[in-house]
Amino acid sequence: MNYDRALLKRFVDVPPSGIRRFFDIVSTMKDAISLGVGEPDFNTQWKVNDAAIYSLRQGRTHYTANAGLMELREAVSGYLNERFGVQYDPKTEIFLTVGASEGIDLALRVLVDAGDEVLIPDPSYVSYAPGVIFAGGRPVPIRTYEEDDFRLTAAALRDAITPRTKALILPYPNNPTGAVMERADLRALADVLKDTNIVVISDEIYAELTYSGHKHVSFASIDGMKERTITLNGFSKAFAMTGWRMGYACAPRELLSVMLKVHQYTILCAPTAGQYAALEALRSGYDSGYAYVREMVRVYDQRRRIMLDAFRKMGLSCFEPRGAFYTFPCIRSTGLSSDEFAQRLLMEQKVACVPGGAFGESGEGFVRCSYATATDKVVEAMRRMGEFVASVRR
Repeated sequence: MNYDRALLKRFVDVPPSGIRRFFDIVSTMKDAISLGVGEPDFNTQWKVNDAAIYSLRQGRTHYTANAGLMELREAVSGYLNERFGVQYDPKTEIFLTVGASEGIDLALRVLVDAGDEVLIPDPSYVSYAPGVIFAGGRPVPIRTYEEDDFRLTAAALRDAITPRTKALILPYPNNPTGAVMERADLRALADVLKDTNIVVISDEIYAELTYSGHKHVSFASIDGMKERTITLNGFSKAFAMTGWRMGYACAPRELLSVMLKVHQYTILCAPTAGQYAALEALRSGYDSGYAYVREMVRVYDQRRRIMLDAFRKMGLSCFEPRGAFYTFPCIRSTGLSSDEFAQRLLMEQKVACVPGGAFGESGEGFVRCSYATATDKVVEAMRRMGEFVASVRR
């Protein structure tokens, strides 16, 4: 069997995730601390678990509508309107996906043809560029800079657009930098996009996780932008429901109906028990003023400050993240590359972080450290990292 002839080269040539290889090593090491996981260390609320269990006991083990339970779509619609001031019709403009990740894949598959360009702020989440390649397109990174707070600027966007530009991925709050976009920033992007036919894929999975008085602004809420925006979100980060794989896609009917068609043929529907769990997450969140979410944000903020203070004491500059749950310290002063820093830190101090280069060329010279792990482990990891940085500089 000639597998080289059987497999498509564009899939074979994409390297494995730059994050996973460090996780694989950590899993074999005793007393290692991982700052690499992009997953809340909080557990799903019991009332949410109970809603799923009750649905099973009631025999709700069958398919739902392709778009998902109507009552959940209605709850999503109400949540987005209440929290972010954007309105979507639950009947025609929302459907439930297998995590926000499925939404990214669907959006790229229905938009991107061979040779089409998709603009991606760099550094960004590791899955965007491969997703564009899998769809047959060409990812075009737009470099962002620490001195701009890692925001995508209107000037950079304008310079990156060509006649082949089909879409822009807008990933804010950002993984790995923790950057957020203010309303004025988004309006400036809107001015660049308004006379184009470019579709915006707005990945807002970290929308609830913002700090220092910042509040997430949904791109679809900017005047004139809803008609060109696919808003993707889910329950993984804000409600500590990563393993449930529950997300949702929102867009004008003309865009969403085509995405739903692919979803129908490939997935059929999101997991039924997960939908009932997600419904309870939104209902109980609304009833409590999202107290569970606010408590997570409070704890994350505490850990965020611990990390920032520790980096400064080490002599590492670090942009202050205002969203998500990552810090992105600059390690150039150590004289090591990002990969060398991460490898040696893991081997010498048993602390895992992710080389910034895994998130794009602009990430070289940085490492990503997640504070979605227990506070005592964050404190210990910072102590070990401090020892490592001091030893490197001797």
